[in-house]
Amino acid sequence: MTRIMGQPHELKVVNVRLVKEPSLYSEYPIRTPQDVMKVVAEELSQYDREVFAILNLKNNGQVINMNICSVGTINASLVAPREVMKSCVLSNASCFLALHVHPSGNPEPSEEDKDVTEKLLRCGDLMEIRMLDHIIIGSGTGEMFSFKANGLMDRLRDRSAMEINER
Repeated sequence: MTRIMGQPHELKVVNVRLVKEPSLYSEYPIRTPQDVMKVVAEELSQYDREVFAILNLKNNGQVINMNICSVGTINASLVAPREVMKSCVLSNASCFLALHVHPSGNPEPSEEDKDVTEKLLRCGDLMEIRMLDHIIIGSGTGEMFSFKANGLMDRLRDRSAMEINER
């Protein structure tokens, strides 16, 4: 206990830990968007609101865990990059995949989806935890949109690099 201006002050010590839940995933590595769909589509496609989650991965593509970072409303979800990166760091992940559900069933990305992806790309690059893809799952339809498969990951990475160079 320290004293500041004659008053005793205590410095609290805290621990931040991941809590293990029952496993939903296979031991097989994730290599394609279809692999992701096999692992999590059934779980995530049941939501009636926007849910944003990440899969933390080992270097070989094996899933460490899934973290639901945000549960939103029927058409929006608040995604804080620090919540995403906290899970990656605590999981000792070398890379991650972003996933989210569109309750409308239409997996096409909105401008907000693109902006969030670009922020997460920058954060991941800064922390040396590479973002591999952002996959949007249409609730109840089984349809998906992969940013990587559609060339958006590279375009957003390039756009982000250009903005940084312009500063």
